Amino acid sequence: MVIFMKIEHIAIWVSDLDLIKDFYQKYFGATSNNKYHNTKTGFTSYFLSFEGGARIEIMGRPDIEENNTSKSQFGYAHIAISLGSKEKVVSLTEQVRNDGYQVYSEPRTTGDGYFESVIKDPDGNLIEITV
Repeated sequence: MVIFMKIEHIAIWVSDLDLIKDFYQKYFGATSNNKYHNTKTGFTSYFLSFEGGARIEIMGRPDIEENNTSKSQFGYAHIAISLGSKEKVVSLTEQVRNDGYQVYSEPRTTGDGYFESVIKDPDGNLIEITV
């Protein structure tokens, strides 16, 4: 039996909720709901929505600690955001670099045929920018 399924959203713990929200709005055109705040736990979050229907929940809480920063570890590796053309991938990669954010890998065609670059958001989460 096959059940229709779609991923509703992906959630990321972040150190600075508003900084990360602004990053995704500026570079990827995300729209945000109003901030949710649970005063008992200190939990705060935004849902960021993208044109194609994808959503990311960014979350903060005072007792969350920084992840291991090793290059390879088990768990989520990156999110990928499609821009629609090679030119847009190159252009956004340069804009992000010029604004002081880290480019993790330069625009290129990978061995499996994807044209992509990889950048880091302000918390170091990897974002693959692809066609």
